[in-house]
Amino acid sequence: MLADQYQPDLCDVLFDAKTDSVKRELSPFSPPEPTLFRSPKNAYRLRAEFRMWHDGDQLDYVMFPPGQRDKPLIVDTFPIAGPEITARMAPLRERLASSLALRQKLFQVEFLSTLSGELLISLIYHRPLDAAWESEARALAEHLGCKLIGRSRKQKLVLHEEWVEERLEVGDKHYRYRQPEQCFTQPNGHINRMMMEWLMANCEPTDSDLLELYCGIGNFTLPLSARFGRVLATELSKKATEAAQWNAVANGIENIEFARLSAEDMTSALANVRHFRRLEHLTQPLTCYRFSTLLVDPPRAGLDPATLKLAAGFERVLYISCNPDTLRDNLAELTGTHIIERLAFFDQFPYTSHLESGVILKRRTQ
Repeated sequence: MLADQYQPDLCDVLFDAKTDSVKRELSPFSPPEPTLFRSPKNAYRLRAEFRMWHDGDQLDYVMFPPGQRDKPLIVDTFPIAGPEITARMAPLRERLASSLALRQKLFQVEFLSTLSGELLISLIYHRPLDAAWESEARALAEHLGCKLIGRSRKQKLVLHEEWVEERLEVGDKHYRYRQPEQCFTQPNGHINRMMMEWLMANCEPTDSDLLELYCGIGNFTLPLSARFGRVLATELSKKATEAAQWNAVANGIENIEFARLSAEDMTSALANVRHFRRLEHLTQPLTCYRFSTLLVDPPRAGLDPATLKLAAGFERVLYISCNPDTLRDNLAELTGTHIIERLAFFDQFPYTSHLESGVILKRRTQ
């Protein structure tokens, strides 16, 4: 988000406008009136990244308008970022500018923070990192009171852990999440918690099982596991799968199993089209699960045709979408077998056209 897009007085108006637009797009599917979840107007974004612009000894954070990589816009303040980020931006820039070892060929800075108060800063370079860099970087991390990573081509120096730990209260329970650098995590922590609570409120306890595709680090998996007998959750990223497994153990949750498979491969496995060694660690074969509910949180491309066909066989489908266009296209298929029972819009990215949606579908009765 660029500085001229930050308009707190218009935040609610902008959210209402984009929800009205998406409501019109989804109207052919006869959805119920959506529940709206509004974001805080500032200090909500837990991730941020900036290019670093060098002008002599001057060093600045910059962003670029879409499609205009030759027009850097200096970022002096970034009020939408979480407090751990905004508190460190100025002192970080000052220390980087004053140190040749830290400043030389610095290309980008990435911030990853949590609602619980942790911060990890990644410094990305166009040069190899040496002992002088590491010495200065350790002093920098101590000065800022954060974790720090240095990266360059084929090199990664982790001075502390390469993750932050989030702590969230969902309902009456507290959850710990290890969130590794370079893994997808929900950028708006407040909205993320609202999405969790919305899903929980719309899932009655059952002894049947949940299949989750695109589970990431287990963000939704952990709280939803309390609503089902067993959960099988899949994710393609190795690092995210390892974090999800750690998160389940750290929270003492024993009814979840994770598999490192894409949604397409999991669909093939369930259809008995292919055998996958990555499923051999499961404590029971797929045929022993009693799946009633499917949870999907796909990337912007939405669900592929095979996964849409798989979804048609589930009693309920919980769909978290980051792209209204692909959601509309997927619902054109899904509403052939299901009706939309609940709809929600979440302002994950205030001041932008992006809208996060939640849809709960129930299979039509014959």
